[in-house]
Parts: sequence; C-alpha cells; structure tokens
Amino acid sequence: MIEVANRLQTVEEYYFSKKLREVGGLIASGKPIISLGIGSPDMQPPTAVLEAISESFTNPNAHKYQSYQGLPELREAVSGFYNEHFSVNLDPASEILPLMGSKEGIMHISMAYLNEGDEVLIPNPGYPTYQSVTNLVGAKGVLYNLDAANNWQPDFEALEKLDLSKVKLMWVNYPHMPTGAQPSESLFKDLVDFATRHNILIVNDNPYSFILNDAPKSLLSVPGAKAVCLELNSLSKTFNMAGWRVGMVVGSAEHINNILKVKSNMDSGMFYGIQKGAIEALKCSNSWYSELNKVYEERRKLVWKLADALNCTYDKNATGLFIWAKLPEGLTSEAFIDEVLYEKHIFITPGTVFGTQGEGYIRFSLCATNEAIEECIARVK
Repeated sequence: MIEVANRLQTVEEYYFSKKLREVGGLIASGKPIISLGIGSPDMQPPTAVLEAISESFTNPNAHKYQSYQGLPELREAVSGFYNEHFSVNLDPASEILPLMGSKEGIMHISMAYLNEGDEVLIPNPGYPTYQSVTNLVGAKGVLYNLDAANNWQPDFEALEKLDLSKVKLMWVNYPHMPTGAQPSESLFKDLVDFATRHNILIVNDNPYSFILNDAPKSLLSVPGAKAVCLELNSLSKTFNMAGWRVGMVVGSAEHINNILKVKSNMDSGMFYGIQKGAIEALKCSNSWYSELNKVYEERRKLVWKLADALNCTYDKNATGLFIWAKLPEGLTSEAFIDEVLYEKHIFITPGTVFGTQGEGYIRFSLCATNEAIEECIARVK
C-alpha cells in the first residue's frame, strides 16, 4: 500500500459525509427519515437567476475558460451589493475575488497566510472546516470558547491572556453558526482593535446575514478594518444557490492579491453561466429577502414547537438558518440525536459536531417544508 500524506492523519472525513451515508442506508431500508440536519436550502433561486443561466448557454464565451478574478460585471455586482446592504465601499477591480463557495475561500486564505507551526484562533463551537483546514496546512488551531452566558461572543479578556506571539489568523462567524447569535454593537470594533494590537488577520465568515435578520452587518464597515480583516460571503443561503458553489472574499487589494496567487493555481475560473446567475441574484430587490424570510418565519415557529416537544430550550432572538437548542440536563448530544433518528426517524445535528462547547445542544435546520416539520412534531408527540 502507498502511504498517504501525513496531513491526512490530522483530519477525519467530514461528519455530514459519514452521517448522511448512515441516513441514506436507513432510507434505503424503507425508513421514512425526515432530515432537519443540513443547511441546504430547499427552495428555488430567484427566477431572474434561472433565466440568466439559461440565456447564457448560447453566448460564444460561455463554455470557455473564464477569468480567475471572475467577470468584471460580477465584481461590480458584489461591490454594489456591499454598498447597498452593508454601507461598505469596495473597489471591484482589486478588493473582490469571486469564489466557488466560501468553503473554498477558507482553504485559499489559509494557504496564502499560514506556515507550518503558525497558530490560528478558532471558535468553539464553530464551523468544523476552520479546524480541519488549519490542520491540513500544518498550522495549529487554538480554540477560544464561546458560551451562552456571553451570547456566544469572544471573551477578549481571556484572549488577551493567551500567548498570541504565534497567532496569525482568527476565524469569526457572525451571525454565528451554529447558535444564530448576532454580534453585539461593539463586537466588530473590538475585533478590529484586537487584530490591530496583535497583528492578526481576522476573517469573518458571513453567509447568514439575511436569514431572519433585519440588520445585516459586515466586519468591513468598521473604520480601519480592511488593513487587518477579510470577509467571506456566499450566495448559498441568501439566494437558495448552495449547489451552484458561488461566493466571494472581500478586503484590501493586498490581501485579495495574495489569495489570488493561490486560487489562480487551483482552478481555471468559474463557469460563465453561474457568474451571470450570481449577478442577477446580487441585484435582487428587498422584496426577495422579505418573501424568503416569511417562509423561514413560519418554519421557525414550527421548529420551536418541535424543540418544545423534545423538552429543549432555545433563544428566540437568534437569527440564521438554524435553531440551536439546549437539551435537558444529563443528556448528551450524539446519544440523543441517534435515539431520535432510530426511534422517530428524524435526523437532527448534534452540537458536538461544532466543538466541545456544543455538548448538550442540538441544531435543527429550517430547510424542510412546513408539512415535514409538522410530521416531525406528530412523531415526537
């Protein structure tokens, strides 16, 4: 057998990749599984997006290699989107880099900035990819704990007590996944100040701003943020385009150029039609967001009822595509979700997927119809 690279010893197969095989096996055996586990929107993208990709097929350039930096009009659309919704000015020529999903950006940013032995501040609970990519590039993850008592915000006093001499990068994610916590009024300014004092690059992963949230915010809205911060964004959740794999990283020209050095060696540009569809999505009027959130508001109320039926507690002020719920005392996350999966045929995500601070919590997705959620409630009752 040919030995695998040492880096594979530092990571495991992604939880959902493994668990969905198990769920698929149950479905194949005839079990009526309802999934509330994955944040994959089940609704259609805007009609204009579908029309744009369809119309793009006959363009003479549609099937050629595309620019590594994306179409100029896509970067213009991102710039307009950030200006309209976040009051952030971005130079479309130098401060925006389209991505094949923000998950790709996590790898590209890490490859651009991290050397072996560098340290990375990673939220606990948080998106597992931050840790796995850190491991893959040979850097060291340093977990910083988030908890409900502090509304899932960083504890800066605790961070200041750490040895930060080797820390080069810090991942943050607000609105927060998996908890749905909103950033406090001072959080983004505090992050920029912290990054400036310690010469740390902070990256805000920001794909959930528009889901059940009337006040979208960007880390780059803070004066001076571009010098020490980047922001990732995605069309997956906001425009029901998860399978399209389209997002962006935005920040200073210097940072974007460094990431482009990695990205331009990893792919040959994004499909033309997807870019044309993304342009139309970014131009959507406010009615798109309000109509989308009407659907999610109804689903959220039903998931709250399901959480009540499971004797869980939750924060009604949280936003985003998920409900983060605390289990009754004495129950553990993975044992609980397996019991619900095998006895009630409902798949829910255990909080431990997102770190040790997720023990005692579960996460429900809102990516299921009202009828499916009502059926879940009936099964539990």
